[in-house]
Amino acid sequence: MAGPLDGVRILDLTSNFMGPYASLLLADMGADVSKVESRQGDTTRGVGPCRNRGMSAVFLHLNRNKRSIVLDLKSADGVGALKRMMRSADVLLYSLRPKSMARLGLSYEEAREINPRIIYCGTYGFGQNGPYADRPAYDDLIQAAVGMPVLQSRKNGPPDYVATAVADRVVGMAATSAVSMALFRRERTGQGQEVQVPMFETFAHFVMGDHLYGHTFVPAIGDWGYARMMNPDRRPYRTQDGYVGVNVYTDQHWLRFFALAGHPEMGQDPRFADIHGRTENIGLLYEFLARTFETKTTAAWVALLTEADIPVIEMNTPESLLDDPHMKEVGFFVDQEHPSEGRLRALGIPQRWSESSPELRYPAPRLGEHSAQLLAEYGFSSHEIDDLLRCGAVYAPEVQDTSPND
Repeated sequence: MAGPLDGVRILDLTSNFMGPYASLLLADMGADVSKVESRQGDTTRGVGPCRNRGMSAVFLHLNRNKRSIVLDLKSADGVGALKRMMRSADVLLYSLRPKSMARLGLSYEEAREINPRIIYCGTYGFGQNGPYADRPAYDDLIQAAVGMPVLQSRKNGPPDYVATAVADRVVGMAATSAVSMALFRRERTGQGQEVQVPMFETFAHFVMGDHLYGHTFVPAIGDWGYARMMNPDRRPYRTQDGYVGVNVYTDQHWLRFFALAGHPEMGQDPRFADIHGRTENIGLLYEFLARTFETKTTAAWVALLTEADIPVIEMNTPESLLDDPHMKEVGFFVDQEHPSEGRLRALGIPQRWSESSPELRYPAPRLGEHSAQLLAEYGFSSHEIDDLLRCGAVYAPEVQDTSPND
């Protein structure tokens, strides 16, 4: 067994970031993920540096532990092949809008007729019972819709997006959780079901737990927005030779820090004596911290605060993180030899399991690399596979590359 989801078959009809991140997490936990692509392939195959076209850095990180099959879902034979695979699949995961799935003949009602035990999970922009139901959505749009750029603007000036696909990845994690829980329920009841994971509502749930703030109450008590999170001085602190991330948080942390900084009297100041007062006066504290941290080197502060059990860490760049001593010791970054892309640096699986330990089983696949293999595993005969390849409903690179007419 390679992971707790070993034996779970997933047909993955997602592309870009959100859906593939969900299926990546499921694949890392041992699920057998068939990445269903069009002849053009997932859009992220072209995002970032690459050695070979269609195998970009972003794609490689989002699609390991999966196998690729190319089906032409605009053809009757391609859709027919997918429906046949659905008979023995456990999960159908998709990121098309539901109306597009219905046009393909792949609505939940049709999927349930094929396989009543299937978990049918859609990850798309908006809940289907609201006026935005038919709109397309991407990470930037959802960040904007939930107010993330405005929250950022209270720190940095004009509204700005967070510098990572945070909505895509948060919603991807939510989809992973939803699929896992639906599978758990099916183990108890034998029943499949449809699960909808809309981006807008899911990301709003993620953000507004912090930032609804005063509007939690009716009528509102003060403004929206968690003041500490939005303060422009909430940032890594400059030292004499670099930066540190520090969270002086609890009452004891602050008492010890005030003493280390040579100002023990601040611990008795009612503005700073408890978390309520510190939250109200966080701007003053951030200014004090900024002045204080500039007085010593990064190494000196890390040693001093670690000894005092105050949370601190040296700030990394993505490059220096590769040499972080903790990451090296736990083996987070793993060098791999990819069969077509050469030497690569992969991200390890963060969790540790005492049983059913997940593994890095497959490198990210070339487009259609496993088409024939997956069809065979889903019960297609070699003659049927040849027919599907010949009519173009299925693509496999080894067939295309050896064609005398290519």
